[in-house]
Amino acid sequence: MSARRPLLPWVVWGVAAIAYAVAIINRSTLAALGPAAQDHFGIDATTLAIFPVVQLIVYAGLQIPVGVLLDRFGAKALILSGGVLMLTGQLIMATVLNVELAILARVLVGAGDACTFISVMRILPEWFPVRQLPTVSQVTGLIGQAGQLVSVAPLALLVASAGWMNGFLGVVAVGVLITILGTLVLRNYPGDATVAERVFHRTSRTTREARKLGADAPTGVTVMAPPSTGLIPAVGRPRTRVLSLYDRARRLLRIPGVRLSYWVHFTTPFASNVFILLWGTPFLVGGVGLEPPAAAGLLSLTVVSSMFAGLVLGPVSSRFLERRVWISLGITGGIIASWIAVMLWPGNPPTWLLVVLIVVMPLGGPASMIAFEVSRSHTPRSFSGFGTGLVNTGGFTSSLAVILLIGLVLDLQGAGSPENYSLGAFRVAFAVQIPFWILGITMVLVEMRRTKRWMVEHGRRLR
Repeated sequence: MSARRPLLPWVVWGVAAIAYAVAIINRSTLAALGPAAQDHFGIDATTLAIFPVVQLIVYAGLQIPVGVLLDRFGAKALILSGGVLMLTGQLIMATVLNVELAILARVLVGAGDACTFISVMRILPEWFPVRQLPTVSQVTGLIGQAGQLVSVAPLALLVASAGWMNGFLGVVAVGVLITILGTLVLRNYPGDATVAERVFHRTSRTTREARKLGADAPTGVTVMAPPSTGLIPAVGRPRTRVLSLYDRARRLLRIPGVRLSYWVHFTTPFASNVFILLWGTPFLVGGVGLEPPAAAGLLSLTVVSSMFAGLVLGPVSSRFLERRVWISLGITGGIIASWIAVMLWPGNPPTWLLVVLIVVMPLGGPASMIAFEVSRSHTPRSFSGFGTGLVNTGGFTSSLAVILLIGLVLDLQGAGSPENYSLGAFRVAFAVQIPFWILGITMVLVEMRRTKRWMVEHGRRLR
């Protein structure tokens, strides 16, 4: 049995990471299906943009409530509930032609997706030592990005060959399988029973003898512990539940490190999210003039680039704690430079420049994971789910705003349908990203200075 103990954390993490990958598949099902969705439902660019915008509004809006539920009920329940919501949404998406019902389907997908990522992140500290968390977190993100590989080319090919309904029913089948697997394997912490064990009122020996992987070795260096929960009272009698949520958020945001992590997440991933979730294929096909297979290949390259970056950034961010925010800013600078080069290039951008954009832009996804490492350094343990949810609203708030604005700008130029797409219209539309970068970088620099001052005043160091 001793050989079984170190294996269980990896099994639990593996199933949770696969659940996250399935959530990414569900989130990104329209990535390569934008024109197909317009044809299927007979809609313009603004209406098409509403699909992911509604989905992201639900995702971002539920992060804080889901964080509260996560702290109360645990990650296992939230991951499984999220899986059921997503497969229900995709089942509706597969079988309806009505736009309103299709939007309801994206609402369910967004709600299920909202339950998954922060729950997976909540499980990690229960099974792995602190020194391994940056690497495990980045590998979790890498596995999630693998889900985008499925939702880019393979799903588009499946829909093209088998039809809209059969393509989405395939996604539903994958969701059913991972939900069943989750009931058999997922545990919130060592010693916690699985859903299947609770249903049958039998606890396995594996569960009873489960142990956390490793232990944090002493380093001789004072590390930064989370602030005392006395700074953020969790006990009291708020007059209403809404006031309780508001009070939690207000008190948590008093810690500058939490605000810093929010703005890091706001700034780094939205360019990649916007491109992969909706506007990448229309830009490459309708704007640049690539053939759909070539566009799908470039979208797949974004995922490969993101996965490679996840492998590198995990060890780097754990080694250079004091510089990890600067690393995220450097990546953001590279994304801005590559987009500006594409927008200002006279005529069609050359293939090499498109490849540079496609390789650099997705680095924002793994860089956004740094926000959760910063948050973990400053958030009390009892508020970890709530804090992760709060930080996770950042990138998705910026993403949904930019997605909607791009659709509106395209329609205002009379280029809101596949037959009217043009490179010039897309260049103007993608320029709406610039104010969001300026705001995000400014706030990161401001909060980084405040965080450093706060840490000096409290005699703390990063962990």
